Amino acid sequence: MSLLEVDELEAGYGPVTVLRGISFNVEEGRIVTVLGPNGAGKTTTLRAISGTIRRSGSIRFDGEDVSGSSPEKMARRSVAHVPEGRGTFTGLSVEENLRVGAFPRRDRAGIAEDVKRCYGYFPRLEERRGQHAGAMSGGEQQMLAIARALMLRPRLMLLDEPSLGLAPKLTRELFSILEKIAREEGVTLLLVEQNANLVLKFADDAHVLEAGRIVMSGTAGEIEADEGIRRSYLGL
Repeated sequence: MSLLEVDELEAGYGPVTVLRGISFNVEEGRIVTVLGPNGAGKTTTLRAISGTIRRSGSIRFDGEDVSGSSPEKMARRSVAHVPEGRGTFTGLSVEENLRVGAFPRRDRAGIAEDVKRCYGYFPRLEERRGQHAGAMSGGEQQMLAIARALMLRPRLMLLDEPSLGLAPKLTRELFSILEKIAREEGVTLLLVEQNANLVLKFADDAHVLEAGRIVMSGTAGEIEADEGIRRSYLGL
């Protein structure tokens, strides 16, 4: 079943159109990646879905038209967006950041339980629960950004360059946790990632963008095996 259906999506900034009528579906429970060169429109795709930039075309989530929904309304529909650059509240503690992530919720007991659940995935965050986010390393802030998104109890998580700036060992650790979240909790992941070699071994499906258009879609294995795509778009 398609959890997310995107049809003829166009989006951009001011007078500049970046996405030029892209269409794709994301099946529930799948890990899907969007790949392509810099400037192809990958980040714009996630921003358009979450409602943070102007857009046209059709976006359906769980069968409902959400094309005109604001970021807050998308969050209330259980769509969590982890932007590039992490977006943590640097002046708040780790635990305060997590509780901010649960802003649409009113179930205090459930929120407290989910804080513990996030610490289970990211023990380093529990060790630093009272520390200001701004004093943490880049890797720790990325963990916090993902944990904060989990506090929404998302059905769909949008992740923009989760490995950006991270050492290879930490990147592998982070992807292992993301896969566990997806497989064990049934969270659908749609992610943009610069490390194509890594993400194609992690994802189920992939879409390749160039100049605001999808030039190929398929399973991650099919994309990885295509020599033309590897040379032209993935740098593999």
